[in-house]
Amino acid sequence: MIPSGHVYLVSGVTDMRKSIDGLSLIVAETLEMDPFSESWFIFCNRGRDKLKILFWDTNGFWLYYRRLEKGRFKWPAPQSDNKIHISKQQLQWLLSGLDLSHPCAHRPLNNLEV
Repeated sequence: MIPSGHVYLVSGVTDMRKSIDGLSLIVAETLEMDPFSESWFIFCNRGRDKLKILFWDTNGFWLYYRRLEKGRFKWPAPQSDNKIHISKQQLQWLLSGLDLSHPCAHRPLNNLEV
């Protein structure tokens, strides 16, 4: 699936024993955001080898879980507001094991004429 709304990383460490109810409470109470929005919320464990992605779709929650057998996710440092907004492209980088500050493949060109 492709995110239809914003994508947020929940900075810091999340207990991966939490399921939909526990994670949606983190979104509502800690992030002060609506878990029923179109946004995707991504959580990571202390070892940085497990992720959970929570989002609402029409009439129910989706909960994706990913565990790496080797390696770690390049998780950014915790933020004071506990959330980090990332682009869909940065989500792909994160899931592929790349750092979020990965430079663009091609620099954008502006003010071109034909």
